[in-house]
This record gives sequence, C-alpha cells and structure tokens, in this order.
Amino acid sequence: MHKTFIGPHLRRLRLERAETQGAMARALGISASYVNLLENNERSVSVAVLLRLFDAYGVDWRQIAEDDGSAQLADLRAVMQDPLFADSRPDLVQLRAAMVHSPALVAGFLALHRAYQATTDQLLSLAQTDATLLSGSPEAAVHDVFRRNRNHFRELEEAAEAFWDGPVEPDEVYVALKRRLRDRDGVAVRLCRVEDLPGALRQYDETRREILLSEALDHTNRTFQLVHMAGLLEQRALFDGLIARSGISEARGMARLRVELANYFAAAVLMPYAAFLAEARETKYDLDHLATRFGVSFEQACHRATTLQREGAQGVPFFFLRIDKGGNVTKRFNATGFHLAEYGGACPRLDVHTSFRTPGRIVPQFVEMPDRSQFFVFARTVERPSWARHAQDNRLAVAMGCGIEHAPEIGYAEGFSMGSARMVPIGINCRICPRSQCEQRAHYAAILTDPVDERRRGVTRYNS
Repeated sequence: MHKTFIGPHLRRLRLERAETQGAMARALGISASYVNLLENNERSVSVAVLLRLFDAYGVDWRQIAEDDGSAQLADLRAVMQDPLFADSRPDLVQLRAAMVHSPALVAGFLALHRAYQATTDQLLSLAQTDATLLSGSPEAAVHDVFRRNRNHFRELEEAAEAFWDGPVEPDEVYVALKRRLRDRDGVAVRLCRVEDLPGALRQYDETRREILLSEALDHTNRTFQLVHMAGLLEQRALFDGLIARSGISEARGMARLRVELANYFAAAVLMPYAAFLAEARETKYDLDHLATRFGVSFEQACHRATTLQREGAQGVPFFFLRIDKGGNVTKRFNATGFHLAEYGGACPRLDVHTSFRTPGRIVPQFVEMPDRSQFFVFARTVERPSWARHAQDNRLAVAMGCGIEHAPEIGYAEGFSMGSARMVPIGINCRICPRSQCEQRAHYAAILTDPVDERRRGVTRYNS
C-alpha cells in the first residue's frame, strides 16, 4: 500500500497561519504529538486527516498529498554528480534523509546550485548587467518549471483530450480549427503575404479579432499556430493557474511560460497522449513516421516525445536540445538527469554539431558524462521557414537523448552492440567541464585549478 507523507507541506501550512502544533491539532481533531510525528514524516497521513485539512484550512488535499519528492530527488542526485562534490558525495540514503528532515535546506541548496550554474553559464556574457548575471534568464526559469513538473502537465493533457467535440479527420484539422475559432471564439483567420506581415509568422489582432498567418508557414506549422492560439484564447484560466503555481513573478518569465504552456497544449491536441505513446512504442520512436502520422513537424514530434511522463503510462524519458549553426543553445527540455547548458554552445564532441554536415539524416551517438552516466543521443537538422533569398538555409539541429538503459527501445540504436558501443566522453560545455585533457577544449574551465606549466604545451593551450 502506498504511504503518503506530507511533513514539509503540513509544517509550511501551519507556519503560514502562525499556529502552534497544538492549535493545528485541535483544528484537525488529533493530538499535538501526532501533528509533530506527521511534520517530521515519522507517520504517514490518513485519508481522514487529509479530508479534515480540506475542511479546516480550505487547501486542496490532492495537492498537499502530491508526491513531488521523486523529481526533487532526481534533481538532488544530478547536482551531487557535479565534480565539486567528488570528494564528499553523499549516498542515496543520506539524500533521502535530508529531504525528509530538512526540506527547506534542500530546496535552498538546489536554488543555490542553479544560481551557480546560471552564473557559470553566463561567463561569456559579462557585458550584461549585474542584475541579469544574478537572476538568470526567463528561459532558465521556464526550464526549471518544466523540470520540476517532469516535463508533464496533467491539467493540460486533460484539457487537450476534451478539445474536440467529436472525431476530426486528419486532413480536415486545419479547416476544423478555422471553423472552431470563428464559431466558438469569434476570431477569423487570414493568410497574409510575406510583405504584409514583415518579420513575423503569426500575429493576433485583438481589436479586429483576427489571426494573421504568414504564407511562409508550411501546412503543419499553420495548423500548430492555430491550436496554439486556440489554447491562449480558451484556456486562459488554466494557464493563469499554472503560472501562479510556477513561482515565476517577473513579467518576461511569466509571458515566456504562457507561450510554452500554449505550445505544450497545442502538441497535446495534435498528438493525443495514448495514441502517440502507442505509435511511438510500436515504431520504436521513429520520429519521422510519428511526424507523418500525426501531421506535425519532426521537431514538434520530438517535443511531444519528451512529455510522455504520465504516471502509469510513461514513455522513454528524453532530453531535447536545439542549437543553431553557431552552436548556441536555442531551446531545451529535459526529463532525464542529463544537464543541459543554458548559454553558449553544447559540448563540441556531441554529434548534434556534426549533423549540419548531413542535413536531414539521423546521427546516432553513445556518450558518457564526467560523472560516468551514459546516454544514447541522436541528432538531425530541421528547417525553419524561409521567405526570401537572404533567409535561405535557416537551419537548426535538434538532439534527443535518453539513458543508456533505454537505448534498446529506440530504433535508431539498432545495429549497435550495447555492451561494446563506443562511448564518447563529453561535458556540459567547456567552461564547466573537468576534462582537462580534451583536445577540443575551447575555454579554460572555471572549476579547474591546475597551474599552467610554461615548460610544456598540451593538446590545447588550456592544458600543459
């Protein structure tokens, strides 16, 4: 039988109301000693007590009983793989004990390490303001929200499943969306010439209740943009609730999160969870096939594959990384323990960079991080909309990766021997990678303290 522990939640609830354990005990009809045991996670909570919490304090007992410890434990274990803790790495039992007995300290430690990572990742951006260096970017805040939710939002999935009133033929989705927006939301859709919508692919004119789509968008992206807008128009209350719970208070971060939630919703509508997961398993995650079957782009199918983390119906946990030709990380999602750099380039040994040499072809690779964790990664280029000669070859590359134990579930790994596959040693990026002997190092790592030996030249000018 599953036991539910709510110690940190209960203590926070009591302190927010400035109550003693005795006062809370009277409100719940239990003893003060029992409240103390619950707060210290020495007793699991019963359904009866949860219901009394709802009656006495008006809190949603489903939220207070929600088991969010596994995501935090995964984050804590990933942080402890940092080379900084190589000589003093606690074991799993100690980490669990810290979460139970000092949840606030654990949360503060994780926040501190995130700030350390953000500061380190921004060493190449010293020209920015001090406030930016200390606070991190809106994209980083949004990434943390998705990470805490394991890249899965139950409420958005449920709303997406209820989106259509009845079955819609795949080749009629675009027309059905235009009809829905017109009849239900009072919004018209108009396709515009490139010159009439300069510098934009989609724009919503709220005054005229009109969505303008650029002719530069292909059919799949026109459809995606319409579902995205339907989400923004029809699911405002749901998005507001998720944003309020996110902990983001800065305006740019809240706006960025709303956009990403709408993207998630659109993907869930076009690629229904159960059908997409079944097809993914059947085809061993053939993402070109999935994109064709559900009428989406390759990149959109990749995004969707990272969100299949529903309890009891989980897909392979993936990370997703998108880079431009300069090596800059332009988008990232993560349902694994793999740490993704926020700024600058990913590791040059990662073959996502090599994929630019073979456009449109899958490039598979087995990699090992400095903490010895191993992953299977596959990368491919994707094309962005082009509408003029100077905008041609607007190409990006995406990489999908999973733990090595999931490689047999991925068709792209077929043909490799799991026991003898060549592991390529990689890092997060050069500025925080401890591999001092790497021949592709581009920066002196901030965490390396070995002095330079002027009598010797190593494989790069950063080691001797």
